[in-house]
Amino acid sequence: MLRPVYQERASLPDTLSVLLIGNQREDDPITDTFDEILFIITQDNSIPIQTKHYTDGKRKAAMHIISERQLTHWLLVGTNKKIIDWLILGKVYFDRDEYAERLKQRLSDEPLFGRGIKMGMELAKMIRAYNEGKIHFERKQYMDSYLSAINTLHYLARLVAVKHNVLPENTVWSQMKKIDPAVYKLYEELISSEEEVEKRLDLVFLASEFYIHNYTNEAAGHLMNIMSKKESWTIQQLHEQDELSLYSSDLEFFIEYLADKDLIEINQIPSKNELLFHREYRIIRAR
Repeated sequence: MLRPVYQERASLPDTLSVLLIGNQREDDPITDTFDEILFIITQDNSIPIQTKHYTDGKRKAAMHIISERQLTHWLLVGTNKKIIDWLILGKVYFDRDEYAERLKQRLSDEPLFGRGIKMGMELAKMIRAYNEGKIHFERKQYMDSYLSAINTLHYLARLVAVKHNVLPENTVWSQMKKIDPAVYKLYEELISSEEEVEKRLDLVFLASEFYIHNYTNEAAGHLMNIMSKKESWTIQQLHEQDELSLYSSDLEFFIEYLADKDLIEINQIPSKNELLFHREYRIIRAR
């Protein structure tokens, strides 16, 4: 049924790979209950996702055409887990320059795809939540501070999971019981302790500061590695890097934090206005 479809797609110059995934049972969630999934990866980024459904009157199939950029985004951010199943379980029918086979091998060698960027993204979110919580705490706005403390620990748990090469799940605290009981205990103390909320928050922020300090060098490694490729960067140039764009609004906050910790240096570059300077950023290399 699908042979003419994938043969047509394989003949297009932008097509990188064509894979077919069959269901294992009638209600198989991997194939969204379809009998077969035709998974096509293309270099054309103008339309990131295209989907079509087919039937021969008895069986049903879905075709998903995904751009290489969209695929990379899903693998790095981890928001579409079935994509990994499709890549691993899919039968390759067309593979330009062994694109799918090389990607399968990378997933085999690196089960947690993009571990470095995932650590950086979680640390950046954690630092923001921690700072917001501390400000509320110092203003004695304890309920607002409590919410930020919950978020801080949530990002910490995800960071710890990634550090241990485990993809964070929605049930991340169940994961923490096994991966890092100390982090789980910190969360338990915050939500269950009979201590006054002020004391609980003080403990969480003190511990969070310790974890942030310990994880900064490793979690910032991805960003620092990209920045090492040029002598200096404007903030716009950093935003335009595909992988750094995944940090979204946390990128600038993270860079300012790393500058404060003397891992990134700020250079002042003259502008057209003699009273103002542009800011450029470069990593402080080990001497």
